[in-house]
Amino acid sequence: MPLQMNREVFITCAVTGSGATQDRSPHVPRSPKEIADSAIEAAKAGAAIVHCHVRDPETGKPSRKVEYYREVTERIREAEVDVVLNLTAGMGGDIIFGPTENPMALSPATDMIGASARVEHVAECLPEICTLDCGTMNFAEADYVMTNTPGMLTAMGRMMTHLGVKPEIEAFDTGHLWYAKQLVEDGVLHGPALVQLCMGVPWGAPDDLNTFMAMVNNVPQDWTFSAFALGRNQMAYAAAAVLAGGNVRVGLEDNLWLGKGQLATNAQLVERAANIIENMGARVIGPDEVRKKLGLTKRAPAARG
Repeated sequence: MPLQMNREVFITCAVTGSGATQDRSPHVPRSPKEIADSAIEAAKAGAAIVHCHVRDPETGKPSRKVEYYREVTERIREAEVDVVLNLTAGMGGDIIFGPTENPMALSPATDMIGASARVEHVAECLPEICTLDCGTMNFAEADYVMTNTPGMLTAMGRMMTHLGVKPEIEAFDTGHLWYAKQLVEDGVLHGPALVQLCMGVPWGAPDDLNTFMAMVNNVPQDWTFSAFALGRNQMAYAAAAVLAGGNVRVGLEDNLWLGKGQLATNAQLVERAANIIENMGARVIGPDEVRKKLGLTKRAPAARG
């Protein structure tokens, strides 16, 4: 399809993620307060959306505790800065197989739970957006499989739709987009959908431009998409996404560095992306414009008892 540069661009900041990055940079937030504070600083720097995982405050390891999500949500909603909240729903789909001659001797680190448990924090916190990883994939480590079966995705997608939370479809390969379109066709998700193109995550879609354009060309014309790439290509893909008609994601989930030898904060990554967007002649839009564009309803802070 012919491409048209996006002139009205929103930035998503992926604040902390669930990777083992907590000991690689002092700027990777761990506690709910640190995660919320970093998200708020990213919003002040120009992020319209903040995408949040939670971690154990002591170890920094990824967590699914609802109370951590609740604290992050409340702190962000009570802040003096407005931002669209996007919570992950990708946790709880991890299978780590045993050795090749005994694969069903699953690792104790396997974390595979039911659909309702995977969206429990979404039902309680009611973010405006939550993620839906739209497929299964070998994920970096030798025997780790990110597991999202069609049945699981249908169940989770129906729950998200019922809750009135807009799914952000995370597509790590072209087949994930294929199934996302099926979920909309089946009425599980409402269209037009929101998609995040995840480039360069081993072993999904590599972050070369030919593969990126194959992904873009599989996004329906009336859907909204963003894109990111890991590591040193993060800012290059900020530009590529805008040129291809999309929006931008940056943040410490995907990249720890501002430059060679210089560890970044989330706010610095957002500022860098905003400069790129504006220098291309586009405009960075804010949370109110994003809500209008995506049909979102702002949630008020929870009442304190």
